Amino acid sequence: MIQRYLSTPIKANLKRGNVTILYGARRTGKTTLMNEISSSLSNEKVLILNGEDFDVASVLSSQKVETLRNLVTGYDYLFIDEAQNIPSIGKNLKLLVDTQNYISIFATGSASFELKGQLGEPLTGRSRFFNLYPFNLSEISKGYLEALNKLPELLIYGSYPQVIMEENLKEKRHLLENIRNGYLLKDVLQLENIKDSLFIMNLLRLLSYQVGNDVSFNELARNLNTTVKTIQRYLDILEKAFIIFRLYGYSQNLRKELSKSPRFYFWDNGIRNAVISNFSSIEARDDTGKLWENFCISERIKKQNYNETFSNFYFWRTYDRQEIDLIEVQDGKLYAFEFKWGDKITKVPRAFSLNYPDAKFNIINRESFFDFLM
Repeated sequence: MIQRYLSTPIKANLKRGNVTILYGARRTGKTTLMNEISSSLSNEKVLILNGEDFDVASVLSSQKVETLRNLVTGYDYLFIDEAQNIPSIGKNLKLLVDTQNYISIFATGSASFELKGQLGEPLTGRSRFFNLYPFNLSEISKGYLEALNKLPELLIYGSYPQVIMEENLKEKRHLLENIRNGYLLKDVLQLENIKDSLFIMNLLRLLSYQVGNDVSFNELARNLNTTVKTIQRYLDILEKAFIIFRLYGYSQNLRKELSKSPRFYFWDNGIRNAVISNFSSIEARDDTGKLWENFCISERIKKQNYNETFSNFYFWRTYDRQEIDLIEVQDGKLYAFEFKWGDKITKVPRAFSLNYPDAKFNIINRESFFDFLM
């Protein structure tokens, strides 16, 4: 059992009359974490339910005080896995904590906007949300050398729990293909009754090849023979299903800075490679730089979110193609990062240093990554 970073803060948040929400992509370990937390409450009475069970969903969507009271009587904690499957779950949980304020509720869900949309408004002030990602580097590595040795495999196969635990590389590939087809796509297709899985995969393939590049909605629409509005809608769904995320260009409205076209990254390198069916080794690839950039940015965001370090993330580029991979804004200070898998020395772009002289610039390579990501 690998200890998850969120285990401690979630346990600390399990208070009477409060609802704790854990959301994230399928197969990131939400159920395992819920079971681990339940086991740690050995002296308490915990009721664990699954929202995919029809009878459970029927009771928890009843909006009847007596029915809900009968469900939780005698328990200290109510744990609900896959809560996004329960109609009007937010209203029912509000009713529960209003009328049975001795209970502490912990719920998980795989689609953020389904769960947050149902829970956010009714439980304002009495709910807290946590996002569980695939393993981050600090959860699976204890020192620099161990982390360094894991990098080539992490860049290719990512860090989904099942994939990390599997030692056979061929089996890792099969697991990623199953996650891609059977879990992530299932989430996307269920949202808003979407049926075109081929379109989704074609969109993801285009994004896979454009990691680290500005993305044009018009170009994606032309390539997929659809409208910009449709592209934007599907990208929004893919973000909310925890497959991709976007960064915008940093700008203080200087004339030469680009800020409108976003860049898209994958939360997990393994899923990115599964989308394009390329699991070749680092030595045999021509996209290692993209893999390293995607890995470092996603890991940095995971780290900062887990540590509750309130940062905003951007890239920076000018019309004359001066650029920086990642800009992190924290407490009004600018930190600039350039990602290099090799040993190439890169200087801070002149336009950036002139306009942001107080910003700190760092190159993140295999020598410097440890402090940046751990």
